[in-house]
Amino acid sequence: MPAPTGAYVFRDALITVDGTDYANQLSKARLVPDQPVQTMRTLVPDGVVQDVDSVVWTLEITGLQINISGGLAAYLRTNSGLNTSWVLQPRTGVGQAKATFTVITKMPEFGGDQGAFAVIDMELPVLGQPVFGTSV
Repeated sequence: MPAPTGAYVFRDALITVDGTDYANQLSKARLVPDQPVQTMRTLVPDGVVQDVDSVVWTLEITGLQINISGGLAAYLRTNSGLNTSWVLQPRTGVGQAKATFTVITKMPEFGGDQGAFAVIDMELPVLGQPVFGTSV
């Protein structure tokens, strides 16, 4: 069996917020679905009823805590509580997979540990469903 095509190492990505690219400040950006499954087992040997709930998405990000103009942490702080437009494209270039979605912006951390980079590490709620497509 030949090796599959389409596998990639997550680097050279694009992540924009309201049109500004912040990929150079992040080390992690991923959309995570939460889709609970309800199961009811009945009193007969093969009696199982299952249903899959609606998907709720979360955006997980980790990166440098840049608290000045042009920094994602500063942007998040200024726009906390607002709906913002995001695009996540794991590989730059034309014809690459991408997701476009709306996030409710939250307040990021401020400060950190002595002798270490100050970072943000947070989960942001996604409104509705991401729109998956390809870059042009």
